[in-house]
Amino acid sequence: MLRNVVSVVLGGGRGTRLAPLTSIRSKPAVPLAGKYRLIDIPISNCINSGIDKIYVLTQFMSVSLHQHIRRTYSFDQFKGGFVEILAAQETPTAGSDWFQGTADAVRKNLTHIEQYGVDYVLILSGDQLYRMNYRSLLSTHIQSGADVTISCMPVTREAARSFGIMRLDDTGRVTGFLEKPQTDEEIDLVRMEPEWIEAQGVPSNGRDCLASMGIYIFNRETLLDVLDKTDYHDFGKEVFPAAIRSRHVQMHMFDGYWEDIGTIKSFYDANLSLAGNDPPFSLTLEDSPVFSRARFLPPTRSQDSRVANSLIADGCRIGKNVIIENSVIGLRSIIGDNVTIKNSYIMGADYFESDEDVGREGSIPVGIGEGTVIDGAIVDKNCRIGKAVRIINEANVEDSDPADPLCVIRDGIACVIKGVSLPDGWNLKTSVQAQADS
Repeated sequence: MLRNVVSVVLGGGRGTRLAPLTSIRSKPAVPLAGKYRLIDIPISNCINSGIDKIYVLTQFMSVSLHQHIRRTYSFDQFKGGFVEILAAQETPTAGSDWFQGTADAVRKNLTHIEQYGVDYVLILSGDQLYRMNYRSLLSTHIQSGADVTISCMPVTREAARSFGIMRLDDTGRVTGFLEKPQTDEEIDLVRMEPEWIEAQGVPSNGRDCLASMGIYIFNRETLLDVLDKTDYHDFGKEVFPAAIRSRHVQMHMFDGYWEDIGTIKSFYDANLSLAGNDPPFSLTLEDSPVFSRARFLPPTRSQDSRVANSLIADGCRIGKNVIIENSVIGLRSIIGDNVTIKNSYIMGADYFESDEDVGREGSIPVGIGEGTVIDGAIVDKNCRIGKAVRIINEANVEDSDPADPLCVIRDGIACVIKGVSLPDGWNLKTSVQAQADS
């Protein structure tokens, strides 16, 4: 274990661009790949890298996130490891304000970071999908003699507009940092020559910008000094531009799969990519597994159905003549006969209904009713989808009324709200048209 490193996972952001999935939960608590949550990715990377002192900073809509962490991560009491939640709270030193940004969140929890006497502090985001051995990042940091090391990856000029972009010297030291440059003139200030990128052993493939991944390692004393002596709120916008001028900030190159789950479209694409024949992110690597809550669920049962390029989680019951293509089916999903599901993420349910509840007159059971067709959609947890329901964005609407209590369209993807009931025969096309007419 890396005893001289403590990890801080930032899990307190609102995640407004991922609404409605984040309307009732924090972004790191959003279900991933049918059985995980986003927070499992950075924590698993830490555990697989030998880092067992992990703090998760939380703030908005954090109840389900807290429950998941408590039920999932319990370390051997003799080794001293932990995954602890640090929720926004009023303290004598931090005051009563909520976290005002990434740097402010860490500042208000420095007391906890200091108490273990570690040499290095690893700061991670709680809403990214990637696999990284942080030992390599630490090695770069130590060998370069840096005060701060930022993990980065090559991106195109177009993608650079969404990231913090770094300019480096020949040794990999960061000499310039620009947060989300929007014009070609701004990008030219921080672009790197493709030949330089190739010299680092990474193919440029037309990429001439180096984007911060939001993964940082600080010398402990550097972090304490930077946060104690300033009132900066954000690492990307404030801390790093200032640190580059007065400290040694180094780059660590990464060129594996990495996805920032910031929008409905990125979330949808990332999940469906995991269901393909050659997924960009593997869930089956024995030496670096993705950990999650251990559930005691029965195997999935299927009757005369056709499943292609899909992930099916535990505890599902799939009826007769069901077609599932290019989709992710979450835990405890109940799917009736003659249902068609394509290009969709069905999140499943948090519980099994009793036979008495399922048989109650007039009620719609949790699950998907007979004859329903779902294509290009996300169905959140615990939904009750009636018979012959049609959830397809046939009108190619990009965004619909955010106040719809049943189903909204974001980035062209239909999102059924958690826990709603769609009556027999409900049709998304009819619902969208009614909104347009009102």
